[in-house]
Amino acid sequence: MGRVTCDQSISADGYSAGLNQTEQRPFGDDGSDGWGGRLHAWMFDDPEENRTEVDKINAAKAVIMGRNMFGPVRGEWDRLWKGWWGDDPPFHAPVFVLTHHPREPQPMDGGTTYYFVTDGIESALAQAREAAGDGDVSIHGGANTINQYLAAGLIDELRLHIVPCTLSVGTRLFDGVPPLNLEQVYSRAASAVTHLTYRVMS
Repeated sequence: MGRVTCDQSISADGYSAGLNQTEQRPFGDDGSDGWGGRLHAWMFDDPEENRTEVDKINAAKAVIMGRNMFGPVRGEWDRLWKGWWGDDPPFHAPVFVLTHHPREPQPMDGGTTYYFVTDGIESALAQAREAAGDGDVSIHGGANTINQYLAAGLIDELRLHIVPCTLSVGTRLFDGVPPLNLEQVYSRAASAVTHLTYRVMS
């Protein structure tokens, strides 16, 4: 069985998104006008410098994300939103989206299919594990979803990508999560981000 991993870009004070998230600005007010926001610029502005970390993110054989990460549509599915990433999302694997509102699976180009899970985080993880086989399952976010999995003790490896800025308000990693024992197993400073990997100890 593979590991359950998590990659999250955060500010130096622990925020994964600012306030006032919109369809045009998915990460809210974070001091940038770019689509990916200031917190994710390292992935797009200099991907080769961060190739090792990007490859690790893309190596997952199944992905879990919260509905807020999937898109801006709230409540019932009143339009056929297919994610922020276009017709060929970067996952190339099954993606399990946590939601309270049922919806049929959405096949996409490149091997991605979105499955909509209405019965909680453990059910989503069980389905993702089955889909991943011996491969890793990635909890992609957002922070509220990651916090639920951390609080439940279901993440094996936490990979943080810390951007040198502060937001002061917004959605924060570790909110509501009990104290964790972490073993640092990797660190690397790049020009616009510091990559840290922790093993989550039982």
